[in-house]
Amino acid sequence: MFRQTAFGIALSTLVLASELTTASFPDHTAKKKSLAPQPLSIASNQVAVSTTTFKTTALEKSVFDQINRYRVARGLSKLTLNANITKQARIHSQNMANGKVPFSHQGFEKRVTAIPIIYNSAAENVAFNQGYSNPAAEAVTGWLKSPGHLVNIKGKYNLTGIGVAANKQGEVYLTQIFVQAR
Repeated sequence: MFRQTAFGIALSTLVLASELTTASFPDHTAKKKSLAPQPLSIASNQVAVSTTTFKTTALEKSVFDQINRYRVARGLSKLTLNANITKQARIHSQNMANGKVPFSHQGFEKRVTAIPIIYNSAAENVAFNQGYSNPAAEAVTGWLKSPGHLVNIKGKYNLTGIGVAANKQGEVYLTQIFVQAR
């Protein structure tokens, strides 16, 4: 968690989780396929910013750009940003930031079935961090170092949506949903 010392140093925390669902047609009935990655905590000392305000849409764009750069560098196709998927990712991040749901994949199937897209499969990566000056880069770096999250990033998906929300405590929640549309 974020703790300021007399010297202005903060402990920054990053926690990650991932989920994968495959679905059948046409009713989007999903069966979970667990990747079993455990939540990952990464902490480092950084100089604290006393009041940090994040532009969440800029962070969303940063995650999108970083993930696509990673995919292209490995010969994978770019993901297309989808407004309907982004809406669901934002709602989930906002709900976690506001304490309506715990930091988790709770409601993942509901989020995916709310997207008006016929899909073959979907996955989700979530991250929580606090105390970093660039929470998007920290989340992406953590996801890339985690085998379960990396499976989702490198997966056979063509659409994505990213939602970022921050609360008054400076906690930043990031959700990326991946979809393989038909």
